[in-house]
Amino acid sequence: MNITVVGSINLDFVASAPSLPAPGETVTGATLMRHPGGKGANQALAAEKLGAEVALIGRVGDDGMAGVALALMEDFGVDLAGVEVDIAAPTGVALIAVDPSGENQIVVAAGANHMVTPEQLPARIEGPLIVQLELPIATVEAAVGRAVGFVCANLAPAAPVSEALLRRADLIVVNEVEAEFYGDLLHHGGGRVVITQGARGAEMYQRGVKIAWASPPKITAVDATGAGDAFVGAITVALLDGMEPAEALKFACAAGAVAATRAGAQPSLPTRDEVEALLAKA
Repeated sequence: MNITVVGSINLDFVASAPSLPAPGETVTGATLMRHPGGKGANQALAAEKLGAEVALIGRVGDDGMAGVALALMEDFGVDLAGVEVDIAAPTGVALIAVDPSGENQIVVAAGANHMVTPEQLPARIEGPLIVQLELPIATVEAAVGRAVGFVCANLAPAAPVSEALLRRADLIVVNEVEAEFYGDLLHHGGGRVVITQGARGAEMYQRGVKIAWASPPKITAVDATGAGDAFVGAITVALLDGMEPAEALKFACAAGAVAATRAGAQPSLPTRDEVEALLAKA
């Protein structure tokens, strides 16, 4: 399958700390690492490592961070011909704090991601499409409008979108907080809606009726960063592979679980063999 992802590209700066800070609090004793990230880039690499052929459309800055942000996708063969370089805006950056249980806090400076315009998109997007909301909403809406195949919309971070997008999406993926933001609007179209629930798993709905659910295998969490993006890539690949809803959810939950056992967003993303190995142990 050939999937197009229109989405964000970031470089993540991850501070692993003894605890997450409360408002106004300074936490010391952290260790710092940097990893490629961004929801679009993460989901592109996730789908590629799970067996799809993936092309990414996005934007980076003309700076030293861009090469690091793109490195893992280049290594695994994601098609980056649609990634443009912005001479004015910097590569997007995410500042991430992680505690020993794997919980995190994230602040994103979008940079060049906010310079991705509808003019950068092809007039027609063939094959399956994955989008998120870390690009300008107008660009996301344009991408969905130009898609002629399966559309997965990961409505994260939550933001107002048109009813046309909600109705066009074949698959909407949100977490519980995002689901509360959109409410019943999620279920107005005929597509499937998946609501993820962290360690408790995920549920799939169609026209407001729950049609499937699954729980992830038991793991020891290290860092939840990227686990949701692993889930999005995996549920898209699974459904396009023809898996039934419950089987697809189980596969995607396992992909997210594997990602949570390792540090970083893109470095944690699993291969298909790793997902199947975890499922075999469950």
